[in-house]
Amino acid sequence: MSTAALQYLPASAAAAQRLAERLGLGCQAIAVHRFPDEELRVTVAPVMQTTIVFASLDKPNEKLVALLFASEALRRGGAMRLVLVAPYLCYMRQDKAFHEGEAISQKAIGHLLADAFDRVITFDAHLHRTKTIGEVFPGIEAEDLSAMPAIADTLRAGGLDPTTVIVGPDEESLPWVGDLAVRLRTSYAVARKTRRGDNSVEMSFADPSVFHGRPALLVDDIASSGATLIACAQALHAAGAGTIDAIVTHALFAPELIGKLFAAGIRSVKSTDSVPHPTNAVALAPLLAEVLRQELL
Repeated sequence: MSTAALQYLPASAAAAQRLAERLGLGCQAIAVHRFPDEELRVTVAPVMQTTIVFASLDKPNEKLVALLFASEALRRGGAMRLVLVAPYLCYMRQDKAFHEGEAISQKAIGHLLADAFDRVITFDAHLHRTKTIGEVFPGIEAEDLSAMPAIADTLRAGGLDPTTVIVGPDEESLPWVGDLAVRLRTSYAVARKTRRGDNSVEMSFADPSVFHGRPALLVDDIASSGATLIACAQALHAAGAGTIDAIVTHALFAPELIGKLFAAGIRSVKSTDSVPHPTNAVALAPLLAEVLRQELL
């Protein structure tokens, strides 16, 4: 008889249930009640010795409070081990104080979650100067998984044109763009990005001629405003790319922006199910199940 179970915050129900089915675990929601003054009451399901808590942390502020309360209730209820599965991990951008008086959100959130959980698992965390996810979560186990194996499987199953050029929007994208290109046995290129503001970026390529008449596949870890994808698509169109498609790990942009992406010449937009979104096309449950099976022993 298993001594593990999975509980989830309501917004992550569908992905959590897919994972629980793969693991053969019971799966129950963590109830979150909002009082008129916006305070929360959190009620967990019956506790198992090992409890996996599934919560993708887009729109994170209320979810972080709910996780803190859930952790308290689970520990008090007898949970010996708490594992947080957060396919999207919030507040990783601010890894230093860029201006006097700024909070380092990555450090604050890392310590908060490390105090509440024994292990944290995420995908393609938005790390810049931080070298490893272990630095974010001191004293506990932490894994930053790559979504590229699941993305490659989905693209391969869809019959990707072998002449496709995999395109990354900046130098930071090089590791996952290169990995995906190797998996799909195709070529890749990385753009030079100049950011003018939160919603304004410019793109260019060292050798635009490589795109002429060839399919281009834009790959990014996070799309929040869509500005990067639009600017990259415009640069690819100017370079003569035959078709332009896009795939991202974390789709954070508002669904109504999809029309703007199409208008910019992007033929299709796909994302993983790290965050519930109309563009979801890549399931992460198989990769998560592989790394979580040790929790069931």
